Formats: sequence, structure tokens, C-alpha cells
Amino acid sequence: MFKTFEEAKKYIEENDVKMVDFMMIDLNGRWRHLTIPADRFSESIMTTGIGFDGSNYGFAPVEKSDMVFIPDITTAYIDKFMEIKTMAMIGDVFVIDLPHNIPFDQDPRNVAKHAEEYLKSTGIADEMRIGPEFEFYVFDHVSYSMDPNRSGFHVDTEQAEWNKGLDDGHNLAYKMNHKAGYHMAPPQDVLYDLRSKMAMQMEEQGIAVKYHHHEVAGPAQLEIEVEFGTLTEMADKTMMTKHIIKNLAIKEGKTATFMPKPVYDEAGSGLHVHMHLFKDGKPIFYDKEGYSQLSQEALWFIGGLLTHIGAVCAFTNPSTNSFKRLVPGYEAPVTIGFATANRSSVIRIPAYAKTPETKRFELRNPDGTCNPYYAYSAILMAGIDGIKKKIDPVKAGFGPYDFNLYDLSDEEKKKIKGLPKSMGSAIKALEKDHRFLTEGGVFPEKLIEIWIQNKREDLKMHIEMPTPAEFDMYYDL
Repeated sequence: MFKTFEEAKKYIEENDVKMVDFMMIDLNGRWRHLTIPADRFSESIMTTGIGFDGSNYGFAPVEKSDMVFIPDITTAYIDKFMEIKTMAMIGDVFVIDLPHNIPFDQDPRNVAKHAEEYLKSTGIADEMRIGPEFEFYVFDHVSYSMDPNRSGFHVDTEQAEWNKGLDDGHNLAYKMNHKAGYHMAPPQDVLYDLRSKMAMQMEEQGIAVKYHHHEVAGPAQLEIEVEFGTLTEMADKTMMTKHIIKNLAIKEGKTATFMPKPVYDEAGSGLHVHMHLFKDGKPIFYDKEGYSQLSQEALWFIGGLLTHIGAVCAFTNPSTNSFKRLVPGYEAPVTIGFATANRSSVIRIPAYAKTPETKRFELRNPDGTCNPYYAYSAILMAGIDGIKKKIDPVKAGFGPYDFNLYDLSDEEKKKIKGLPKSMGSAIKALEKDHRFLTEGGVFPEKLIEIWIQNKREDLKMHIEMPTPAEFDMYYDL
């Protein structure tokens, strides 16, 4: 929105802005924020920053927790969800040092920036452009409990198939059938206007929307796909997209979630990531004579990504719920391979992308619980490693699998490597295979240690807690 502090200050004064909100990203990819009155927004904040306790963000041990954040003025925007007129902007985290504070190497935005700098230093390309697909559910009601003597959840949405027989005097039929929501139109698609409002607000904040539609799952699963941007830019826009979707849903009396598998036996929500590399403004993933018109560099990138996919999953699929989505039968990938126009493969090459500028591929396993800065950076670092080592995905046994992987016999399936089946498996893969992430100092070793430790704590709770399904399966034994 602005290039200088002076531009921002002038806008604040001329548009009667009352508050300035600083938004930071914690370790897990959640927004944190701190707000000051607009007349206290001074130029010194842009250099000395504002102090905060980094240990509460999951970053540093308490004895080294004093940090500062410095706003990035270029990310400023008016947050329309605030009743009091508020200008918001993202802050970068710095470690207090003399004579000048230094960027904190675990800060998600700093990791993303370092990944982009490392790409340039290799000479392979100048930028990575990515385009995510945002899949999410919108519910009318969500409740859950995790008490020692009671656990469970209840979700509901007006359009769900399970409400066909609801006899409350207000049922107007037109429910969405099980797994039958893809591109359905109103009146079944009762959330069309809400999606349009979300898309319009995204556009107003500089997030170019490609299209939106109802997704496969009957109980209110939606998708908004956006145009491409560079790595850090698109990580910022991923955070802002989730902010808009969640808050606009709340404003409309509903609730949105990017949880990968909130409804049993329905399609899960992914965050498919389309990607390609450019050097001097020219695409390097296109070769008219290559497999599916992909260049050798593109295939090597795929080779690196598939070689390290287990470790990458620890960042792209960082929740225990992530792996409830990565199961057969729901257009979610379960095997490690690549193919053209095949949604059962973890890497899909869109057949419709035929020109040099559009030639790309998508990684289909990520989901919306990821911290986008870490996830996108891990994807890039794996791809760079593949190009540097010239990893041929065909020779490595990753395909191409130009057939439905779900239709293979059990014997044939055993011959194909699979994605991690649990967060525990992904964490073990990261523990064994993360040198490619630390190249160029992009992912600090300490960050990887903290990430593994935190995820093991999540896993421990998940393993130890009884579930309603276990009562149903084992109570009478």
C-alpha cells in the first residue's frame, strides 16, 4: 500500500485512521497482533521496533525471549473487520543486538526471505512463483469438548445431506448430496454470495482471485483459487486470505475452517500449491520436447521434491488431522509420484498449461494448517536440491504415473512409495533428512529442533486421548 513511512502517516492523517495494528506470525502459523493509537505511530518504530515476549510465540526459550518487531510498511492495509478505523501491517521479528538489531532467523517471514535469497545465489532462477488453491469448510455450528470424562464434536450446516429430514418448519429442501458438491449451483449452493464477498474483499487487498466455486464435499466445502505471486508475497497473501475468510464468515454468522478433515467420509481440504521458476523474467520450466512440455530443470525440481517429500510433509502437513485427509478415495494423494492431469498423484502437471509462461506443476499434499512461510520455503529448498544434484524423477522410480493410482492391485501398490501415513512418520523423516533445508542458513537447526519437539507434543496428546470411535469399537470387548 505504501513505500515510505511518510506516505503511510499522510494517509493516516487524511483518512481519519484511529488505530495502527501490527500483525506477526507465530511458529505454528497463527496471527498475533498488537495495536497502538494512530497518533503514536512514529518513524522511530520503523527502526527500533516494538518489544515483545517471543517465547509466547513458540520461538525462543524464556531466558532469551526479549525481541522486537519492525513493521513492513509495504504490507499496510485498512482492516475492514475492525469497528474503529484501523490500519494493519505485518511485522518482522528481530533479535535485540548492538549496535543494530538483527533479523531473527526462526521468524517465518525471515525464513521465506532467506529461501528466496538462496535461490538467487544458486544462479538457478531469480524467483519462484506460486499459486495456492484454498479449500475450506463453512459451518453454521461447531462445538467440541476434550474433558477427562467427555470428548466429541458436533458440526452442522444448513445445506448438508444429513439435514434433509429436518422437520423444524423452516426446511426448504435443496440439500447438497454426499460427495456431490463440485461446482453445484444455487439453490443447493447457499454460500455463493459469501464466497463472492470473500473474493471481492481479497481483490480490494491486492489478492488477485482466479475463481471461486463449491468443492466436492456436500456439507459446505468451498474453494477460492488465486493468481500467482512470489514466495514471501504469496505467504503473506495466504495469511491474509485466511484472515478474510474466517472473519467474513464470522461476520455473516458462520464459521470457516481450514482443518483438513473436519467431516468423516467426505472430501478433505487441501492447499494445492502450483509452482514454477523464472530467471531474468523468463520461465525455466518449459521445454516443448520434454515430458509434458517440462524442462530438465523442472524434472530435477520434481525429483528433489519427491526425494525429500517425507521431510517436507512435516511442514506442509503439520497436524495430526492432516493425515486423515491423505487416504485413498478422496482425490487426495497417498503415493509419491508425478503425472500429467492425474489427481491421484502427489505432483500433478496440469494438461491445460501449455505455454512457456504457464507451464508448471502442482503439489497436492499440503493443507491449510501449515505455516505458509515454512511450507513454501521447504518446497523450494527441496526443489533446489533436486536441480543441484540433477535428481531424475524417472530414474528414481517416481513415475510418471499416467494412470489412476487408486485402481492398482495391492501387489502393484506395494511397489510404489507412499506418503507418510501419520505426523509421527513425517517428523521422523524430517529428523533424518533436513540438511537440504539448512543449506544457505535458510532453516536454522534450532528451528527444526523446536518444530520436531512441538509436533511430538501434539502427537503425544493425540495418541493418549481416548476418542468416541474407540468407545464404539472397543467398549464391549
